[in-house]
Amino acid sequence: MLHRHPFLSVVTIAYLAFVGWVTLTPGSEAPTQSDLVLRVLARLERYPHLEWLTYGRAEYLANIALFVPIGLFLLLLFGSRFWWLAVVAAITMTSFIETVQRAIPGRVSDDRDIAANTLGAVIGVILGLVLTLPETLRRWAGEEDRRRARQYAGRR
Repeated sequence: MLHRHPFLSVVTIAYLAFVGWVTLTPGSEAPTQSDLVLRVLARLERYPHLEWLTYGRAEYLANIALFVPIGLFLLLLFGSRFWWLAVVAAITMTSFIETVQRAIPGRVSDDRDIAANTLGAVIGVILGLVLTLPETLRRWAGEEDRRRARQYAGRR
């Protein structure tokens, strides 16, 4: 897998390192706790149509968004035939992250994070399946053509 897609593998590993940095950094040093994030949210809440966007909801949406690329990258690495493996790997990853967070000062492990991360990964897998659908259909058509050719050759 890694040798077949070296660039994608490097990008995936780099993104996983980024996710590790965001999710496994002690709470006081976490990039998600910056004043900038809080100021942006406070500014957005001033708009009447964005009053619903509280810190908790923004964090939930960020957890979903954080895992969309993971689902996409894993699907591209494993292939569309093994889409379910990408989902299982993402669920395993988010469960691992939430388990490790219990031991990190200032971090809170939450079942909602597992749900949000899994939802994001599933969205990424679905996005990957949609993006690779034309190639998958061409591959299936080619396999069908080869099967017919073998059947025809067997009749002669």
